[in-house]
Amino acid sequence: MRSAFDFSPLMRSTIGFDRVSRLLDAAARVDEATASYPPYNIEKAGEDKYRITMAVAGFAPEQLDVTVKENVLVIAGKAREEKGEVQFLHRGIAARAFERRFELADTIKVVNASFENGLLHVDLVREMPEAKKPRQIEIQTPVAASQQLEHQVAA
Repeated sequence: MRSAFDFSPLMRSTIGFDRVSRLLDAAARVDEATASYPPYNIEKAGEDKYRITMAVAGFAPEQLDVTVKENVLVIAGKAREEKGEVQFLHRGIAARAFERRFELADTIKVVNASFENGLLHVDLVREMPEAKKPRQIEIQTPVAASQQLEHQVAA
């Protein structure tokens, strides 16, 4: 289903927000069936700490792949190949391959991935660079500025 919203007028009058338009477009194209497997939680573990917990029952750690490339976290699982002829009377455990993508902000870094009791945990942290942190700007008066200038010239 295509989104009922047209963002093209907004994108014509903005510069540097092309990533936002891609996110909006991708969100409009998400299929509900694909979006629900495997189930996951996104937790805020502190002021600058986050954790993604994904239920990957039936997968071994070596069948999972966690990759970060260009602000996109990709978690993929490769299903085991069925050995021999198995006839299921009921198959309720999904063991299909998957790939889940998470868009990360520029300041979010993946610091750890762990596997415990069928759950994959991916820990993230916000690292704010010094250039983006708020800084106090000293307000100078004309008298203070001229005194500072005289002091610099005398030195």
